[in-house]
Amino acid sequence: MKNLKKVVFTATVCAIFGLSVNAQKGSSFGFKGGLNYSANGDYFESIGDNAQNPDRNIGYHVGLFGKIGDQIYFRPELVYTATKSDYNNDGFNIKKIDAPLLVGLKVLGPVSVFGGPSLQYILDTEFEGINIDSVENEFSVGLNFGIGLNLNKIGIDLRYERGFSNNEATFINNNLGTGIASRIDTRPDQLILSLSIAL
Repeated sequence: MKNLKKVVFTATVCAIFGLSVNAQKGSSFGFKGGLNYSANGDYFESIGDNAQNPDRNIGYHVGLFGKIGDQIYFRPELVYTATKSDYNNDGFNIKKIDAPLLVGLKVLGPVSVFGGPSLQYILDTEFEGINIDSVENEFSVGLNFGIGLNLNKIGIDLRYERGFSNNEATFINNNLGTGIASRIDTRPDQLILSLSIAL
């Protein structure tokens, strides 16, 4: 099942950027990168414990984008993202590949608004030195929406991303000395600030 999900994800990304190659007037392709101000979901040290809510932290992202269209446009992206959430001084790190599929509309000069689903594939998760292998769904879907400013080949955008449903990771935290499984929600909840450069 995991291999099938990887194949579907890869095929989707290839199809997206294949469309970008045959772009129409006003379309472009380029690089993007920036900062993520993010947190994940609740953390439960053991069954019956109260949930610990995460503190937000700064992460980063780098990747590629395509843009098809002008006044109304389709913008697929392929982005490597690294985030970190803090739970009572314990850090939870996620490394993932995101593929937002955005539809945008120019509303005033260089300003546009956009939104759409974001496909997410988790590459690696780690909780204070413990590598987590048991993630409920390595592949999941969320929502992106935001506002962008484009000046010739330079673009800046601010967006919000949220996962659609809980996606728990389960692991044994030996630091607690209990041998009881802990649970943490990997669903993203983040503000994303990006700078993009069209080629």
